[in-house]
Amino acid sequence: MVNIHSLIRAIFLLGITLLLMSCSTEEDSEFKSQYIAYKALFIDGGRVVDTGNDEVSHSEGQGYGMLFAVAANDKDTFDALWHWTKSTLMRDDSLFSWRYRPCVDNSASCIDDPNNASDGEILIAWALLRAHEQWGVSTYLEDAKAIVGAVEQKLLITNTNSVVLLPGEYGFTSEQAGKDSLQLNLSYWIFPAITDLAGISATPERWESLYKSGLALLSKMQFSSYKLPSDWVRFTPNNTDSDNKDIGTVSLDNVISPEFGFNAIRIPLQLSWSPQFRKNTQLAEELLAPYYAWWAVTPTPATVNLLNEKTAEYEMSEGMKSVQIAVNSLMRSEAQEKPEWPSIDRNMDYYSASLTLLSMLAVLDNAS
Repeated sequence: MVNIHSLIRAIFLLGITLLLMSCSTEEDSEFKSQYIAYKALFIDGGRVVDTGNDEVSHSEGQGYGMLFAVAANDKDTFDALWHWTKSTLMRDDSLFSWRYRPCVDNSASCIDDPNNASDGEILIAWALLRAHEQWGVSTYLEDAKAIVGAVEQKLLITNTNSVVLLPGEYGFTSEQAGKDSLQLNLSYWIFPAITDLAGISATPERWESLYKSGLALLSKMQFSSYKLPSDWVRFTPNNTDSDNKDIGTVSLDNVISPEFGFNAIRIPLQLSWSPQFRKNTQLAEELLAPYYAWWAVTPTPATVNLLNEKTAEYEMSEGMKSVQIAVNSLMRSEAQEKPEWPSIDRNMDYYSASLTLLSMLAVLDNAS
């Protein structure tokens, strides 16, 4: 005889499962639709084109494109992107020249700055790891491990109480007031990627320390009355007193940009994207509160100078608004309704469209 209560419970669970599958499919379909537009507008063969910046290509943009292609299950485009990135931007040390400016040769000779940008390495390695998990191609994993090893060798700087990420191999170290200091960019700390890449590293503890150092630095980087982090910050590590667990000091002295702007807008997204971060509710509330307060300003300016508090005369881009939507969706229980994303079309430039797809991917990752 059929137990009626068990039958009702089974039907209920089946209904919930189908509902969740439907929601996931709907979100996945919307992402793929936006990706198709992104691909048509910004991907030329294997090159992601920065339409808002003289049609250049960046290692960062190649990493974004590769991430998006994996999420859209578009292996052909992924392979084209990786082939171009590897053949054109990859250096002999498995790092990547950060900028390609179109020229007649359409080759590596078009690179006008061979220095690397470490967010590019992290994005590309993460995309390769996710591609390996998606399609089971072993060479993707081997390539990801090679990049991780190069980052560990040249870009992870271990101090007494911290491991930090150099923005590039050259040009970010100096001496301030008789002490060695580093200029850092905390938007290069892609927290969910750091967690995943630790799993393929020979020294995972360094990546775990990098994750913790990022949180510690952001706790210190609450500048001006807005308490927001800057695009760039000067960090002087504490290497003198082993009993003092403080990682060091931060300032806006002589930095590339003291703004909360187009770099730092990625920070709240990359924090919220990390399941590990979301579990620490007290820290999450503390670190995200300044962003919520900033976004409460209507209309919200695109940038603010954290030295003089002068705000931009124009409001946030659609991509920046996408970050706000994603953070609210991931972190705020009252924002559980379906996010309304801006459309990727010809009115959007490369970076705003990339922020939009990144934001959608963060939500999609955490919907499953």
